[in-house]
Amino acid sequence: MAQPKSRTSLYVGLAAAGGVGYYLYTAGGSPKVAEKKFQSDVAEAQSKIKSEIPGRENEAKKNGEKWAAEAGAKIDNATDKAREELSKAEGKLDQYRKEAGAKIDETDRKIEEGVSKTKSGISSWFGGK
Repeated sequence: MAQPKSRTSLYVGLAAAGGVGYYLYTAGGSPKVAEKKFQSDVAEAQSKIKSEIPGRENEAKKNGEKWAAEAGAKIDNATDKAREELSKAEGKLDQYRKEAGAKIDETDRKIEEGVSKTKSGISSWFGGK
């Protein structure tokens, strides 16, 4: 025997039957009176919900504004930190460029000195100065 995967339809059916039974019982078994009582209860529930919606809407709007302000502040903070880190990186890059330039200049000077000594050494072999 196969069992249903979901018993939701069974529970909904039982709840509906219970609701119909309640309204028929309170109406003394008269379907027309039970229907009018049901419609009255539905209208009352709708009225109550509609009266609460404006307050909930304002509350939701305030919460949304608060969340947006907090998110904006976090984004601004992250942006500021990123700019700060970028500035630090640019400063370090400039420092590395200066140091590399100085090392290249020093290496060039040493090479030129070595070439100059080599030239004078070779020239002296052939009787030059």
